[in-house]
Amino acid sequence: QVQLVESGGGSVQRGGSLRLSCVASTTTTRDNCIAWFRQAPGYTRQEVAHINTQNGITYYSGPVQGRFTITHDNAQRTTYLQMDSLRRDDTAMYYCAAGRDFRDGDCSQDYWGQGTQVTVSA
Repeated sequence: QVQLVESGGGSVQRGGSLRLSCVASTTTTRDNCIAWFRQAPGYTRQEVAHINTQNGITYYSGPVQGRFTITHDNAQRTTYLQMDSLRRDDTAMYYCAAGRDFRDGDCSQDYWGQGTQVTVSA
C-alpha cells in the first residue's frame, strides 16, 4: 500500500509559477510510475505528466508540454511538478498517482493522493 500526499497548490496570477510536490509513504519496484492528473469542475480527470522513477523517462500531455516539468527525487520519495507560464485553463484540482509503467507510454494508477487545488487568475 502506497500513500501519497500532495502539496504546493494555491492561487497565482496568469503567467506565474507553482511547484507541486507529491510525497510517497514508501517505494516499491513495481510502482515505478508517478503521474500528475488534474480535474477541473465539469471535466473528467486528465493526465498531465508522468515519470518513470527508475529511468527518469517522462511524458507530458500536449497542453502542458514546454511549460510543466516533472521530476523525481528518490531519496525524498517525492515527485515534483514545476508549473510555469500558468494559464487560466490550468485551474484544477491536481492529483498524483502511483502505479506501474507499462513502457508503452501508459501507466496504471493504483494509488491516489487527495489532491491540491491550483487556481490561476487573470
